[in-house]
Amino acid sequence: MLKARIAPLSKSPPPANSLTQVLGQSERIKDVVEECADDLSSVNAGLKRELLDGGISPGIENALEESEAIEGKVQDASQALSLVNIALKEEVQGRAILQERLAVAVEQGDEARHASLHDPLTGLPNRALFNDRLEHGLAHAKRNGISLVVMFVDLDDFKSINDSHGHDVGDIVLTTIAARIKQASRDEDTVCRHGGDEFLYMLVEVRNEADIATIAEKIIAMVKVPCNIRIRDIDLSLVIHPSIGVAIFPADGTTADSLVANADKAMYQAKRNKSGYSLFADLTLSPG
Repeated sequence: MLKARIAPLSKSPPPANSLTQVLGQSERIKDVVEECADDLSSVNAGLKRELLDGGISPGIENALEESEAIEGKVQDASQALSLVNIALKEEVQGRAILQERLAVAVEQGDEARHASLHDPLTGLPNRALFNDRLEHGLAHAKRNGISLVVMFVDLDDFKSINDSHGHDVGDIVLTTIAARIKQASRDEDTVCRHGGDEFLYMLVEVRNEADIATIAEKIIAMVKVPCNIRIRDIDLSLVIHPSIGVAIFPADGTTADSLVANADKAMYQAKRNKSGYSLFADLTLSPG
């Protein structure tokens, strides 16, 4: 009986991939050791009874003493394993706490990084992230001889919305319009909130001015869809008219600053003409 119980201990334990697995293996070994101690104790008790009855030879008596010594060692081993298991449990718990703290720190770091690069109201990239992507886009365009377009989008008379209906309504309008412009963009493009009621839109690899016109008209149409808002038990339907200025690399600028500045100038031309959108190239060709 003892041999059958002890046999598993002679096998090498399977490789452990974590402290939790090691702890589980150690606890199983402790159970086996405790069973062995119980078995030895039972055998020794039986031998003692036979000694008291006078039916055991001196050799068996010596074997009993050795067996009792082994029983003591097994019990000591069981107690030592208990201490090891307690230490392992504390280590597992400590590691779990550290991993949880690390996960929280990583998440907070990701959130902080996202917050530093995105507009808190609309969730769009902010000017810092837009500038970074525009610089990369320009480098790519220069290397590959392709076009790049910057659109400057401004919402006409937006101040009157805040003045008439309050900033809560204005914020709803901004988030709605931001989502619409984002929806009109492609995955490889970048839309950012430049500030206030102004947005920047970078497009890469646009083939010709006809495509630019199509995209600008699509944005205008989507922005002009009424914003239906219910706030403070009041229903509002607000129609927003955008003005868009367009600057094209390399004809209208070869740096991020020049493209944004020239798109801004074209936007004001569109606002003055109430034309919806205007190309910077048209502005430079117009009289005066």
